[in-house]
Amino acid sequence: MVGTGNIAVIASAPVSQRNRDIEYPYRQDSDFYYLTGFEESGALAVFVPSRRPAEYILFCREMDETMALWTGRNAGLKGAREEFGADDAFPIEDVDDILPGLMENREKVFYPMGRDNHLDQQLLDYVRQLRDQVRNGVSAPMEFVSLEHLLHEMRLYKSPAEQKLMRKAAQVSAKAHVRAMQTTRPGLYEYQVEAELMHEFTSNGMRFPAYPSIVAGGSNACVLHYTENRDPLQEGSLLLIDAGAEYQNYAADITRTFPVSGRFSEAQRALYQLVLDAQLAAIEQVRPGNHWNDPHNAAVRVLTCGLIELGLLQGRLASLIKNESYKKFYMHRTGHWLGMDVHDVGDYKVDGKWRLLEPGMVLTVEPGLYVAADCQDVDEKWRGIGIRIEDDVLVTQDGCEVLSANVPKTVSEIEQLMA
Repeated sequence: MVGTGNIAVIASAPVSQRNRDIEYPYRQDSDFYYLTGFEESGALAVFVPSRRPAEYILFCREMDETMALWTGRNAGLKGAREEFGADDAFPIEDVDDILPGLMENREKVFYPMGRDNHLDQQLLDYVRQLRDQVRNGVSAPMEFVSLEHLLHEMRLYKSPAEQKLMRKAAQVSAKAHVRAMQTTRPGLYEYQVEAELMHEFTSNGMRFPAYPSIVAGGSNACVLHYTENRDPLQEGSLLLIDAGAEYQNYAADITRTFPVSGRFSEAQRALYQLVLDAQLAAIEQVRPGNHWNDPHNAAVRVLTCGLIELGLLQGRLASLIKNESYKKFYMHRTGHWLGMDVHDVGDYKVDGKWRLLEPGMVLTVEPGLYVAADCQDVDEKWRGIGIRIEDDVLVTQDGCEVLSANVPKTVSEIEQLMA
């Protein structure tokens, strides 16, 4: 896709400082990892389609026996070739001497434009160097092209190997949610329930969550991205958990909402069943040939109709949907792409139209309802209730597969599990 006569360049993620001389746990840039599988910082991958035999070149740190004593062994140049499939490998310190020569007489440079200031400047400097050699018959690239345009389309379609990794991440995340349901009780703190999630992730070899876990009791669930996880759980309230593990850089993303005391109140049950009905209607729309917005439209219709029946909205169904009156209680979309990033790459529209769903795509389906504690124009029994139900769904040849199906989500299943 890059094309003969052009070149593609991508850098690894930098190390991030946590404080003073302590670094955050390293996480490779998803695009770089997708292309290379290489998990070290200080690396640069170069792809030259017309060059034989070295089409894929990796610049990286050389093996350092002294540093290995402190931080462990790194791949080095030999490992880059033998373990990670590079056609050739060079020390990262030599990139300024070698890369300009690889860019000679290329027409276009594909790279992640505007994402790495150092790489932006580096490539511009190389182009200037090549332009200075024009009298020697050297031509410089005339065009920079965003690598993401090609790469993110590739990442949108998950191969069978990727699907297997995502299935594993979802299975372990499902076990963590079940564990959280079984251990939750009034008086525990939200962070104690979060610890149960992390225990299950780590016990299954997944040391890090795919994103900061949301463990939101009571009205905290009405804060969509609540992550403080510090309050005690109250008798009679609901607990919303939005959490997923990361497995070999692939994310799971699951949300469940359940009663802290083990049984739903009448009002909680009514709103919960409405959200579940909306989610099931949305999942029914996940199949090849439907467009991205079909699940959202299905969820909105079910939620709006239910809100009318429960008295939280007044008016005609069509008008309330058209005017987006439901957004008072349901203000987010019904899902997003899922993959190496929890909010994964891939365009949602193509040529201005919602794109069609195709086999290999993975998305979340996550309708919700959120009635703020200070919402004065609804009956008091509804106030402070936040509910979201989210599953990870793979588009298959003839429909879909719910990767996270192992977490109970009907009222009776949840109450039975918690009993």
